[in-house]
Amino acid sequence: MRFSGVRLPAITPFAHGEIDYRAYERLVDHYVKIGVTGVIPLGTTGESPTIDEEETERIVERTVAVVAGRVPIVVGVSGNDTRKVVKRLPRHSIQGVLAVCPYYNRPGQDGMREHFRCIAEATDRPILIYNIPYRTGVNLTNDTLLGLAEIPNIVGVKDSSGSIAQSLELLRQRPDGFSVLTGEDAYFYTMLAHGGDGGILAAAHVETAVFLAVYERMAANDHQGARKAWSRVEPLVPDQPYTFEVPVMPTANLFKKDHRIALEITSLDLPTGVAGATDAEYVPYHICSSRTTVHRIFHDAARPSHLVLPVIPTV
Repeated sequence: MRFSGVRLPAITPFAHGEIDYRAYERLVDHYVKIGVTGVIPLGTTGESPTIDEEETERIVERTVAVVAGRVPIVVGVSGNDTRKVVKRLPRHSIQGVLAVCPYYNRPGQDGMREHFRCIAEATDRPILIYNIPYRTGVNLTNDTLLGLAEIPNIVGVKDSSGSIAQSLELLRQRPDGFSVLTGEDAYFYTMLAHGGDGGILAAAHVETAVFLAVYERMAANDHQGARKAWSRVEPLVPDQPYTFEVPVMPTANLFKKDHRIALEITSLDLPTGVAGATDAEYVPYHICSSRTTVHRIFHDAARPSHLVLPVIPTV
């Protein structure tokens, strides 16, 4: 299977500290209907480090049921203990696994090679390797990755190396049939222009149709059309992730009946021209609850008066 297009690393909505499965199903169905090329549950965008084994099983089951074969599902599997990662490999009817480089342990290239080799031997599912050194502390070099590409079911990479030089070199050196999907939202257009296969893009939760148009125009060799579409979303994906700063509210007031948080945003760290940003003192915005958000309400000792939240779309 060749992995390409716009793949969505789905967020995981929470309510009262628990996963809101109904909201999750609605979100997945919404994005599939819009036309995303694939869905990736349990990535770090979906807060996988905070999700336990029982919840993981239920999320995969719900994803398979809701998607119902309409698009491929690739399940995120992360960990720095190879044995545990192998045990957590999903047995469901999915189309692939996204496996991140081991974090914190900071293994060398040989250690990472063995980690992914063991995962590949433990499943017949296609595997996408996820290289994101500024999160894991280790960079999987192109030489190591291309060696792993010789293993039949290691079929591609989510490339978040953070180095455009490394990414472009990978595109030049990769073997036929090996998929390179950028995980750097800001590099999406550039990587497509150099022959990349697509992206696994958190920013595609917002203006999804435009991200799809960028890919579709580029696939049709319409670079001018792709560039025009990209200019509409480029402000959404600056080199550094943007955040909203909002006043912390008492926990009892966070959760509304529809499991969304209605917050008044008092300051916006957004690029000029982003949809929703205005000169008004208060900008109403709805945002899904998250487990890590709730955690930070009680533990943001450095800035007890503010809570930094990621941008989440209203669906």
